[in-house]
Amino acid sequence: MSERIAPPAIVVRDVEKAYEGGRIRALNGMSMTVAEGEWVAIVGPSGCGKSTLLHLIAALDHPD
Repeated sequence: MSERIAPPAIVVRDVEKAYEGGRIRALNGMSMTVAEGEWVAIVGPSGCGKSTLLHLIAALDHPD
């Protein structure tokens, strides 16, 4: 019996987000794919765009 391949649960492709009229680039071409059941950690220093990415994935904000 062949294993069923599920589509990705989350796909982020070339996402960009800027603030203050483009002066602050929170995300610049961010891409990632997360499979169903996969565990992912989003890590980085303060101000690198982690929360912005999560807000965009949850549709709480809109990409540029």
